[in-house]
Order: sequence, then C-alpha cells, then structure tokens
Amino acid sequence: MKESQPKNSAATVADVARSAGVSKATAARVLGGYGTVSEKVRDAVKRAAKALDYRPNELARSMTTGRSGTIGVVVGDIENPFFGSAVRGISDAARAAGFNVVLANSGEDIDVERAAIKTLVAKRVDGLIVSPARENEVGHLQDISRAGRPLVLLDRAIATLDVDSVAADDREAAEAVTRLLVTRGHRHIAYVTACDTPTHLYERPSDILTASVRERIEGFLHVGEEEGIADMPQWVRLGATTPEATRRLTLGLLNAKTPPSAIIASDSLIALEIFKIARELGIAIPHTLSLMTFHDAAWTAVTTPPVTVVRQPVYELGEAAARMLIERLNGEECPARRVVIPTQLIERGSIADLARGKARKLIG
Repeated sequence: MKESQPKNSAATVADVARSAGVSKATAARVLGGYGTVSEKVRDAVKRAAKALDYRPNELARSMTTGRSGTIGVVVGDIENPFFGSAVRGISDAARAAGFNVVLANSGEDIDVERAAIKTLVAKRVDGLIVSPARENEVGHLQDISRAGRPLVLLDRAIATLDVDSVAADDREAAEAVTRLLVTRGHRHIAYVTACDTPTHLYERPSDILTASVRERIEGFLHVGEEEGIADMPQWVRLGATTPEATRRLTLGLLNAKTPPSAIIASDSLIALEIFKIARELGIAIPHTLSLMTFHDAAWTAVTTPPVTVVRQPVYELGEAAARMLIERLNGEECPARRVVIPTQLIERGSIADLARGKARKLIG
C-alpha cells in the first residue's frame, strides 16, 4: 500500500511519480506538458496528481520551461465598466489557453503605467496587453519587446509602435452619433471626456494624447465642419476625471448663457454623473437636454428615459487581444496586426428631435 500524503503538505512531483509508479523525470514531463510519454503513463500520472491534489510550483516550472504561464494586463481605469468587460474577455481567452492573468491599473497615469510594466516584466510574465495612457511616451512599451516579450495594445493603437493592436472604430462611431444629433436639429452639442491637457482646454487634436479619445473628437468635429457648425471646438470639455470634476464641467455647461441642447459623454461613468445632475436640477431628458454615451453600461438601459449609446464590442476587444498575444507566444510570426472592430449605435429615448419640433411650430 502506497503511503498517503501527509495533511497540510503540498504534493511534489516526486510524490506524484511515486504514486503513479513512474520516474520523477517522467512525471515532470507529463505535469509540465513537454516531452513524449505513452497515453497509459500520462493517464496514470494525471490520476495520481488529481488524487494528491497536486499544484504545480510556478517558479520551478518557469525555470524549467522559460514560461510563467501568465499574461500581464495594464488598463487605464479598472472602475470603468469598459475595462472591466475587456478584462473579462482577456481572462476567458487566456484561461482557455492555459494562461493566468495578472492585472494592474494605471489610473491613466503614465508614471504608474511605467512602474506597472516594470513590475510585470520582473515577475516574468510571458507577454503583456496594455491600454497606453499616452501615445507620445512609448519608451517603456518598446522595452517590452526588447525584453523578448510580445505586446498587444488594447483599445488604443499607436502608429509609431510596430506591435499588434485591437481597437473599436472610434472615429466612425463619433461621426455617427454627432450626425444623428445634427439631423435631429441639434447645433449646440457638447463633448465631455476625462482626457485632459496641461491647460485643461481643447485647442487642437494633437493635444489629445489618447488615440481613442482623439479619434472621437476628430469625428465629432468633422461632422460639425460638414454641417457648417463653426463653433464645434469650443464645445469640447476636458478633464472629467472624477465625479466632482464632471459635476463642475457639467454645471458650467448647463449654466452658460447658451447651454448645449445635447451632450455626448465619452464613457458611461461621465454619462451617469451628467444624468444625475440633470435630475437634481430638474432638467428633463430629452425634452431640455439630450444625452448619449459611449459604452453600453447596464444602467443605460433601465433609466427613464433609457440612454442612447454607442455599443462597443468591449468583451470582444479583450478576447481578440488575448488571442493575438497567445498566437505570438505560440510562435506566430507576421507583420504587426491592427484589428479594428465596428461599433453599434443603439438609439433609445434620450435624444430629442428638435427638427420635428421646429417643423410643427412652422405648421402651426
């Protein structure tokens, strides 16, 4: 009768080998997933490992295979439902391929992002998925490749980096939303974003260093130019980084001599704060203020009225990023891939049709 594993002690490869009746080297090959053994031996080792509740020593496996079995992920704001959904997509795809995920939050701070990447590389993650905070500071991202690890950019492609990226079609989405508002008769349309500049003012697209936000603003302004709305740039509001900052910006807009008839929020956290402020002030949505947001957060469908959104394929973005990274880890060699996934405009009840209202007045 084989000796039972003592309680409160972790089973080792030697324990599994002894229980399965094979050599330690053979057990290690089966448990490590390398080398060649017969099906009979593989089954015996796996049964023994299960019976002993064997857990692999990740450090030892890393030293043997050169792999840690982990993927590092750095996102901008883990409290934002957008990134939560993306990380879920990454985790599901990674787990299916046998990888664990180590998550870090940069808070959209470039220094925190650098430190997080340095820590993840030191922990010997096999590859990284990063949503870069700034596209003009990429040295730390280039260092990932120099360290021999593949990198995939999530949601924010950077033209100067020759690496894989996956993002939504932000400019097209912004154009579709702005065009919808214009066709409904809106001419005073504000765009509110957490992205910021040193002066806290929007002057030119190149000042916006987050690619996805810049593309949305460019789409917003492009439609304004097409429709002959000359003052569109002055309606861009930056720095909605906290509920307090969003409140300050929103109150400034709503209390202006000429308030906007519509606000486009760059994410659902900003939109939620704007929605709450409108309720507090007794501003009716959509009769007095129209509202729409990027990201189809759960709350947007259950408010009165429900909020018009750009549904971004967030889970799919994360899933695609993980698959691309895993393909690189498995030896895929090809030019850098730039995947762009379409979005979907979901019309609900938060946009007023001012054009129809004007037509009624003319008829009357």
